[in-house]
Amino acid sequence: MKKQPEDRGSELRALFFESANELLQALNEAGLELEARPTDEEVIRSIRRAVHTLKGDSAACGFHKLSEIAHELEDVLSPQVGKAKGAGLAEIVLAAADTFEAMLSSYQREVEPPPVEGLRAMIRGLLAPSEKNSAEQAVAASDEAQFDWSEYERLMISEALHRGETVYNVALRIDSNSVMRAAAFQLIRNVLHGCGTVIALRPEDNAAAATVEIVEAALASNSPEAQLRQRCKIPSIVSEVWMERATAADSADHELLGELLEAQAEKIAAATADHDEANAASKSANPNSVAATIAESILRVDAARIDAVMNLVGELIIGKSMLHRALTEFDKTHSRDPLRAKMADALAFQSRVLDELHKSVLKIRMVPVEQLFRRFPRVVRDVAKHCGKDVALEITGQNTDLDKGILDALAEPLTHIVRNAVDHGVEPADERLAAQKPVRGTVSLRAYHQGTQFVLEIKDDGRGIDLDRVRKHAVKTGLMKQTDVDRLPESEVLNLIFEPGFTTASEVTEVSGRGVGMDVVRTVLDRLKGTVHVFTQLGKGTTIQLRAPLTLASIQTLLFRVGGRLFAVPLSSVVEITRVTDMEIYRVDQREVLRLRDQILTLVRLNKLDRIHAVETPEKKKKNFVIVIGAAERRFGLLVDQMVGEEELVIKALPGELVASDLVSGASILGDGTVVLILNVPAVLSRLSRATPLGAIA
Repeated sequence: MKKQPEDRGSELRALFFESANELLQALNEAGLELEARPTDEEVIRSIRRAVHTLKGDSAACGFHKLSEIAHELEDVLSPQVGKAKGAGLAEIVLAAADTFEAMLSSYQREVEPPPVEGLRAMIRGLLAPSEKNSAEQAVAASDEAQFDWSEYERLMISEALHRGETVYNVALRIDSNSVMRAAAFQLIRNVLHGCGTVIALRPEDNAAAATVEIVEAALASNSPEAQLRQRCKIPSIVSEVWMERATAADSADHELLGELLEAQAEKIAAATADHDEANAASKSANPNSVAATIAESILRVDAARIDAVMNLVGELIIGKSMLHRALTEFDKTHSRDPLRAKMADALAFQSRVLDELHKSVLKIRMVPVEQLFRRFPRVVRDVAKHCGKDVALEITGQNTDLDKGILDALAEPLTHIVRNAVDHGVEPADERLAAQKPVRGTVSLRAYHQGTQFVLEIKDDGRGIDLDRVRKHAVKTGLMKQTDVDRLPESEVLNLIFEPGFTTASEVTEVSGRGVGMDVVRTVLDRLKGTVHVFTQLGKGTTIQLRAPLTLASIQTLLFRVGGRLFAVPLSSVVEITRVTDMEIYRVDQREVLRLRDQILTLVRLNKLDRIHAVETPEKKKKNFVIVIGAAERRFGLLVDQMVGEEELVIKALPGELVASDLVSGASILGDGTVVLILNVPAVLSRLSRATPLGAIA
C-alpha cells in the first residue's frame, strides 16, 4: 500500500525536526568555538555547512521563514567578517541558534513562528562597512593575500608543477564601488576558468563573496603572465591584480610524499597480488568506503518501539518464572520421570537465551551521557555573561552510559542546578580576588557508575552554602519552627533548599531567585527512584550529587510481606536485615525507634502509613524482622511480618487511579500471578523527614 502524500509529508517533517535539533546543537558548539577563535576559517566553514543544510531542509518542508533567515545568515559567515568583526560574528551565531530553536518549536506546535527582526538587525549591523574596513582598502592586495591552501590543494599544485605546468598564485581586489559583490565574484570566477585550470579558489562560493575584498586563486596556465594580468583586470570589477609564480621548491615536500606513497602502494600491491581482485578494485575505487559502511550501519529507531520490545521481554521473564514454578511442582510428584530432565535442560537453555536477550535490549536503551552534557557549555556561557562573571565548565565521564528515559528526565533538574551554581555559587571577580581565588570560577560535571546506580556530580568552587542563613530563612518563611530547625543535622538543613519556594537569594533575577528550581530536582529524582545529596564547605564550594538507577526496566529486589501484602524494595537500598523483640522497640517523640549497635534507628510500619492498609492480621511473633534501608547518610528500619527472598522484577508503571499512595513507585507480577508492590524508598524518606528528624547509623 502506497503512503498518502500527507503521510509522507508528516514523516519528512519528523525527520527534519530530528536532524534540525542535531544541527542546532552543532551550531551552539561551533558558536562557542568561534567565540574563542573568531578567525578560525574551519569553524566558520562548519557553521556555514550547518546553516546551509538547515536552510535547504526547512525549505523542503515548507518552512520558508526559517529558510529565508538562514539564507541571510549565510551572507555574514565568511573568514573576512570573522577577522574584521571578531566576537561579533560568534554573538550572531549563538543568537541565530536561539532564534532557530524558537522557530522550530513553533513549527512543531503548528503555531506562528516568532519575529526574527532582532536577528536581521544584527546581521545588517555586521555587514555595514566600518571606518576600519575603509582604511584597510588602501592596503595592497599583495599584503592581504594569504594563499593559505589546504593540504589537498597544495598536493594538487605540486602535481601540476610535476607535470611541467606553470602555476600562479593570483590575488584580485574587487572594486570598492562594485555594489553586487556576488555577481562580481561570479564574473571573476568565469574569467579565471577561461585563463586556465583553477586548482584552488577563495572564497569558495557566491554567498561567501558578499563581504569579500580580496579573491585568491591558484591558477595553472600556459598563457604569458602579462596576458593573464590583462585578462584578470576586469573594468569596474577588479581594481588591482597581484600575481606570483608557485615554485617547485614550495612543493618539494609534497613531491617527496607522493613518491613515498607511490612506492608504498607498489609494495602493498605486490604483497596482495593473490587476493580477490574484485574486493581490491572496490576498495580502491571508494576510499571513503569505511566511513560509508559505518554511516550505513547506524539505524534510527523510535524509542517507543524499543520500549515495546522491552515490555515483551518483561512478559517473557514472567513466563520463565511461571515455567520454573511449574517445573518445581512437577518435580514434587514425578521426580523420577525421565521427562523431568529434558524439561529442565530446555528451561535452562531458554533462561540463558532470555537473559542475553534482556541484556541486549537494555544496552540498546543505553546512551552516553554526553548527549545531555553537550548543551551545558552554552548554558554556562550565557548565565555567566548575564551575571558578569568568568566561569569555565569542566566535563568528565561523558562516555558513561545511561538509560535514555532517565537521561531525558535528568535534563531539566541538571539545568536548574548548573544555572544556580553559576549564579549563586560562583562569586563575582572582586569577591574571588579578596578570597585569594582565581578570577575565573569553575563548574564541573562528572558522571560515573557505582554498582547498579548512575551518579552525576555538579561541583563549583564558589562561596558554598551558609547553613545559618538557610536556618533563618526556614524560620522566617514559616517552613519550620526555631526549635525544630536547631535540632536538624547539617544534612537535613541542606535538604531544605529543595522545598518548594525556598530561596536564599537576596533579589530575583532573570536567572534565579524565585525558589522554583531546586524543588523540581527532588521531584524528578523521586520519580526516578533516585536520590539527591548536597555537600558544601563555606568559602570552598558546593557539590550536588544525583543518584539514579541505571535503568527503569528491571530491578533486583528483596521481597517481604506486611499485613498480608507482598512488597519489594530495591536490593541496592538494603543495608542489613536483623530481628528484634517488642521489648527492644522504644518510643521517642511519638516515633518508634530501635537501638542498633549504639545508634538510634527510626522504625517504620508500612501498614500504618497513609493509604497502605493491611488485608489480613499478622500472627503475633516473638521476634520481628527489620530491614535496614539506607540512602547515603540516612537510615531507617522497616518492620516486616515475613521475609520472602530475592527476585529480579520487571517494573510495571501503575496508573494513578490504581495506586493513590506516592510510597509505591510501581509493581510487578510473579510467575504464579501474584502482584508485588515496589516501595518508593525516596518517598518514604521524604515523608519521614518532614516530621521528626531521622535517626541514623554509621
